Amino acid sequence: MSSLGQMVAGIAHEINNPVGFIHSNLKHSKSFANDLIFLLDLYQQHYPHPAEEIEAALEEIDLEFVKEDFPNLMESMRMGTVRIKDIVLSLRTFSRLDEAEVKAIDIHESLNATLTILHSRMEASRQQDSINVVKKYGELPLVECYAGQINQVFMHVLNNAIDALEERYSPARTQEIKITHSGAIAQLAPPKTVPTIEIATQIVEENAITIHITDNGPGISEAAKGNLFDPFFTTKKVGDGTGMGLSTSHQIITQRHSGRLTFTSQINQGTTFAIQLPIKLSTAHR
Repeated sequence: MSSLGQMVAGIAHEINNPVGFIHSNLKHSKSFANDLIFLLDLYQQHYPHPAEEIEAALEEIDLEFVKEDFPNLMESMRMGTVRIKDIVLSLRTFSRLDEAEVKAIDIHESLNATLTILHSRMEASRQQDSINVVKKYGELPLVECYAGQINQVFMHVLNNAIDALEERYSPARTQEIKITHSGAIAQLAPPKTVPTIEIATQIVEENAITIHITDNGPGISEAAKGNLFDPFFTTKKVGDGTGMGLSTSHQIITQRHSGRLTFTSQINQGTTFAIQLPIKLSTAHR
């Protein structure tokens, strides 16, 4: 993971330089484009009857449409570079080259970085509706931890939440058929709720915070609850999971950080994972 973190941070740095160059120059490009459009307007005012060749060219390129759409195009490009810069920043935050060291971090920054990296999995597609993310962030101090390892935990838990929502809200799941008592075939109605992940943070003790990550997925069966943190145990289909994510997360939280990782779940209601971390890791290890 340390080598992977170094690679990701290096790639993020290399991407950031050219994107920063493009982003800064788009501002000048937009200004130049506005100047050219202004000049064209002046020409049209003072020379309202151009030569036939110019008239034909204006019609061919649809100048009025270009003048109207070009500023929108420039703004879309600017927003694209902003999005790339946000992703690069999230990758750098997530990879954290200093993961082998204990340092005080902003937990919300790490959560937001993980959500940015997982953004594509939460967007609407033919397979599912978009996942709604609700943030209920409390006032937290900086928290001493192994930052790279904590980011791994956030990634594992949020990935599992997304998997659960995909399972419950995918068309294949919501459009199953059943046989009624009369023998007729009926479609099962999709859940009425919106697929949602809620993240809540708060201080719970003098030297502890909690992060609650809740999904409204299908829930965890009673048979699976007792083995959820066991190595290689998984409730997913063959090939969809290794069964090491939650086991590794439990070890990181309980052994490396003297914290707690617990969960509650109800069938067809959803699951909540609660991560409790000491604010001062040095004090917790005493």
